[in-house]
Amino acid sequence: MVVGWSEKIFGDLFNFSGGLSASRADLSVRGYPYLHYGDIHGSTKTFVDVCIDSNIPCLDININKVSNTSLLNDGDVVFVDASEDDDGASRHVVIRNKDGVPFISGLHTIVAKAKTDELDNKFREFCFQTNHIKSQFKFYSVGTKVTGISKANIAKIALVFPTDIKEQRRIAKALSDTDELISALEKLISKKRAIKQGTMQELLTGKHRLDGFKDEWVENTLESLCYLITKQTGFDYTATIKPSLINEFRYGYIPFIQNKDFEGEKINFKTDFYVPMEIATQFSKILLNEPCLLVSISGRIGNVAYFNGSDIAFVGGAVGVAKFHMSKMAKWVMLYLQSPIGQRMIFANEKAGAQHNLTIEDMRNFIIPCPTLEEQTAIASILSDMDAEIDALKTKLDKLRNIKKGMMSELLTGRIRLLEEV
Repeated sequence: MVVGWSEKIFGDLFNFSGGLSASRADLSVRGYPYLHYGDIHGSTKTFVDVCIDSNIPCLDININKVSNTSLLNDGDVVFVDASEDDDGASRHVVIRNKDGVPFISGLHTIVAKAKTDELDNKFREFCFQTNHIKSQFKFYSVGTKVTGISKANIAKIALVFPTDIKEQRRIAKALSDTDELISALEKLISKKRAIKQGTMQELLTGKHRLDGFKDEWVENTLESLCYLITKQTGFDYTATIKPSLINEFRYGYIPFIQNKDFEGEKINFKTDFYVPMEIATQFSKILLNEPCLLVSISGRIGNVAYFNGSDIAFVGGAVGVAKFHMSKMAKWVMLYLQSPIGQRMIFANEKAGAQHNLTIEDMRNFIIPCPTLEEQTAIASILSDMDAEIDALKTKLDKLRNIKKGMMSELLTGRIRLLEEV
């Protein structure tokens, strides 16, 4: 044990109780804030500030009928008691409620109210996120399709922590400062993405013309721009393709591209499956060996990509492929379909069923406004520069997140100690 640190089970630190059961359908904008377990699972934060967050759903109920054990106070910790996977078993939030707002803990939640003052409220927002804690939640959770944990089992989980509240606060401040940097970068990325969307709307519709370009744009159907628009057929897949697939790369095999493997200009070639080249060449129409357009036609409707032809791959199911008379047109069409107006056109053709679908005929009928190739190139260059800026920020964000993980691993185990400022 680290000098100055202690280990205690949750049961020595907290009293546990359940939340008030109410379905999502019972919630509205009227009544008292209500913490639904689904909102804990969906949150990217480990705290909820009821005094600030205006998006918390409400339950219209006589508050006097709600048990005090289900009313959330500042510093309470709320765990979920059910999850669809082991990783979600330890999901929780710490409550910020400085104003004492009546706040109800809801369905499938376990409320932990402090028995002692050994844990600082801010420290609680981080101390339950260690791998040591998560592994204990997995150990005590039960179930197959749905993983659940009981109040009795949560009480058995052991927490290691510094006994000095000042050290807890130093750790919490260091991690909070990192969170603020991450949050600021996330907001900047969102802003840059919004600017790009606005730019696409202006440039890809001809509302704003770049200097030096005055030629009229010509509207074309996608079919008129292409010599082939097709997809993999179910018969070909079942009879020939499926039996040949393997799930790791091997010489003589090429990637089997599904609609989760592409977006924009990004293509994942480390796919779930690979198909023998000798099989792929039997289906040349869906062999990816030239610049072309990929369109998700089932499930991920709206997802499109530009395959630049520098590698070779094979089209999987749920993907439409368009091959062009002029291959340089493929990138322009992808950009247009990514724009707000292009996305509206795609979704206007969507067929709802067990899964959302487009047909190949829908693709053929897409209307694409086309400037000259020179103007297409100029517009694409501007958007590519914006993408590069966003990608650089995303790389920086990933680094920051990894830094935070490292900080948590070191600071929350006592391997690195933060000294008190003199």
